[in-house]
Amino acid sequence: MSSSAGTQDETFSAPKFKTSDKFLRELRTRVDAYFESTGRRRRDCPGMYFKTATIMVWFFGAYFLLLFAATSWYTVLPLAIVMGLGLAAIGFNIQHDGSHKGYSEHQWINKMMALTLDLMGGSSYLWDWKHNSIHHTYTNIAGHDDDIDLGMLARLSPHQPHYWFHNLQGIYLWVLYGFLAIKWHLFDDFYQLYRGRIGDRKIPRPKGKNLLVFIGGKVIFFSMAFVVPIMFHSVWSVLLVYAIAAFVSGVVLSVVFQLAHCVEEAEFPKAVEQEEGPDRMQTEWAVHQVQTTVDFSRGNPVLSWFLGGLNFQIEHHLFHKISHVHYPALAKVVEKACDDFGVKYAAHRSFFGAVASHYRFITDMGRKNPQHASA
Repeated sequence: MSSSAGTQDETFSAPKFKTSDKFLRELRTRVDAYFESTGRRRRDCPGMYFKTATIMVWFFGAYFLLLFAATSWYTVLPLAIVMGLGLAAIGFNIQHDGSHKGYSEHQWINKMMALTLDLMGGSSYLWDWKHNSIHHTYTNIAGHDDDIDLGMLARLSPHQPHYWFHNLQGIYLWVLYGFLAIKWHLFDDFYQLYRGRIGDRKIPRPKGKNLLVFIGGKVIFFSMAFVVPIMFHSVWSVLLVYAIAAFVSGVVLSVVFQLAHCVEEAEFPKAVEQEEGPDRMQTEWAVHQVQTTVDFSRGNPVLSWFLGGLNFQIEHHLFHKISHVHYPALAKVVEKACDDFGVKYAAHRSFFGAVASHYRFITDMGRKNPQHASA
């Protein structure tokens, strides 16, 4: 079924999906047939290695130009924005495929690519728990999917509590998205490590090599972001460049991930409480992934290149260990299977159509009694 979410603790009771996997088995059969008929490799795609080199040149090119060449605001500002977009591109493409083991057949290569998240200021160790284990298993289930939990700051599910200021979240959330990256860099990872939890879910703290990677990653990131630039530029200019790049990457990363799950077409199922044992979901895992996820702008190759196929999130959630370069082709296979099984498959034709849907969704969620009230 899905990737395991690990051993549960006494405060985290994970819901169980229906045991039937007929839909998933048929999906896998059709996807296997696609690769057999085309002869294409699921991972270690040459185009992905070239793409990785391109993105890394993009990011480090902007970084070194800011460090040694930019001297005026009209060169610093666009370069900081370009570097922020480069950070997002690393996240969308390189670390995401690597973290999901969809980059290569060789696990050491996947690990190297996943470590680019530590270069971005995050933690590949904590991301693996938060995103791969928790989000990919309990997508859009309030109280379990930490990706839709912004605490009191926003309401992203009809099953979350409502506060009066949520009436304005259709306006302020867009700005808040930018600050989420800064919060991630400076607070979230350290807080989660201190608590040994992501949301209500207990996780093992990193030890040995994982702890060294965590510490080393933070040292490298803070050195690149602050220590080295301060050797060449004033403190205030360094802080300004960091703020711009982090804000840009935060907005882009947040919005793109939100367009897959926090839109009008996505469902927010609630587990049925049981007198004994764990709560139960009313669908099997694969059906749940399709119903809670929405694709967008599938016909735009430029956007698909930049987003690392994350505009094909349905395919990603079902086949996250396959390189994203295959998602456009797999989308046709998955959509046909959904049609054959009577499973709702949703996709926005354009990026801006998805953004508009997200705006309407968060505005609706800001109301005390939203129209979008998935049970």
